[in-house]
Amino acid sequence: HGIGEGDGSMKIQKFSQRRKISWKKKLLLLCFVCCLPFLLVSPRSMTAQMLKDSANGTKVMVLNYHKVDNMNISLSVLPKDFDAQMAYLKENGYTTIAPGELYDSLANGTELPEKPVLITFDDGYEDNYQNAYPILKKYGFKATIFVITGFLDKQKNYLTWQQAQEMEQDGISIESHTVNHKSMTELTDDQLRDELVNSKKEIEKRLDKKVDFVAYPTGTYNLHIANLVKEAGYKAAFTIKYGNVDKASNVYALERVPVFHTENTFKSFLERVRYVPLFERLGWIKS
Repeated sequence: HGIGEGDGSMKIQKFSQRRKISWKKKLLLLCFVCCLPFLLVSPRSMTAQMLKDSANGTKVMVLNYHKVDNMNISLSVLPKDFDAQMAYLKENGYTTIAPGELYDSLANGTELPEKPVLITFDDGYEDNYQNAYPILKKYGFKATIFVITGFLDKQKNYLTWQQAQEMEQDGISIESHTVNHKSMTELTDDQLRDELVNSKKEIEKRLDKKVDFVAYPTGTYNLHIANLVKEAGYKAAFTIKYGNVDKASNVYALERVPVFHTENTFKSFLERVRYVPLFERLGWIKS
């Protein structure tokens, strides 16, 4: 009888152990299933050469804004939040650069300042002049605005050429976002050339400057479009692909870090500024 009780006790212990192992397996499986969607949608892993290139040289954060106003929509960063973000960059030793400086670093190895940042705006909204520009001047910052040339002086809430000229002469680079902001993958080659060449010519004529950079409207592009961008005379093009720019980057598909209005905009901004380098160290960014 005593031996039977011992056997029973051992069986209970073994069963309990098996249950613990089973729960551990289930827990690991649950964690894997929960992480699977993130792994699938996360940026593609980097090749060994990309990792090597990415590890060498300076990394440049290219911030991507649209509007700076009080509309309370995702594309509209509140002026007070934009000010707080610029203050953070200033206080933490970031130096703003122009797109030409970024290109020279990638193409020619020209040295950049420590902690460089390129601040960009897409579309060319009037609030960039009214709200963002005074804040940028307050901190002595450079920035770049990719303008839709067909909208300036014509569409409500967009910049005028006079405003663009004033900013261009004061450290704000005006570059191309095409003529009509049409998704480039839906256009014929002739239409693409018109959008790329005519916007470039218009800015050059109006502002008496050379235009070397374009941002893809809606972020859509492919290798063929990138070749047409190069043929049109642009040195580089910016996407909405998430990440920092470094030696592993394609100059006709440069990464940016989008900044949106959220429930806690400043917290979201900090997370993006701090986590992109972490993702790159893990090899999750660049494709």
